[in-house]
Amino acid sequence: MNSVIDAFNLYFEMISADTDVLKQEVYKLRYQVYCLETGFEDAKQYPLGLEFDEYDPYAKHYLIRHRRTGEYAATTRMILANPSRLNAEFPLERYFQIDDYSVLGKLNRNHLGEASRLCVSKTFKQRKSELTLQGIEDTSLDYFLPDERRVFPHISFALIACLIKACDENHITHFFGTLEPAWFRFLSAAGIHFTKIGPLIDYHGMRWPGLIKSFRLARRRC
Repeated sequence: MNSVIDAFNLYFEMISADTDVLKQEVYKLRYQVYCLETGFEDAKQYPLGLEFDEYDPYAKHYLIRHRRTGEYAATTRMILANPSRLNAEFPLERYFQIDDYSVLGKLNRNHLGEASRLCVSKTFKQRKSELTLQGIEDTSLDYFLPDERRVFPHISFALIACLIKACDENHITHFFGTLEPAWFRFLSAAGIHFTKIGPLIDYHGMRWPGLIKSFRLARRRC
């Protein structure tokens, strides 16, 4: 495991986007992925080339930076409860059907979050023939060194590590997330338990709404 971590840290670094300048990089990368690469969002709605929404002011943002080029490879965020409106809906509560409200009734919303906007630049996505969730053109791989390409699968784990950090630093005990079937299998194989709280629906692709117990807190009780 240490060799995997050391290899990742040799080529990439995790950055907390806690300044206005770094947040601009987050929004630029999200615009690139969600508006230009996938078409999930309408680029015309973001004329400045920055994809952001009403949840960003009270979210913790993270970036994965490629050390050699200085380019940002991936980003994610953990939305925290709105401090002025604790009962305000999280995105999952707004856009997904929830069947199991008994689970939610036991949660303290001060310690609840939602993981969202996990995205990786097309340049850094891996070939389908390797361990990956999405692929890129083989010609793009000429941009990277062979050792760098072998580290690409760990970008997904690095994004999960960012969420662990967000939970630990903000006293999050549980957080919402929406998962495509491929991501559900990926997390399950990694030993991360995702509790489905509603049906699979088409929201930028087929996704389940679910709840995840904070990884760090779960380990402390073991």
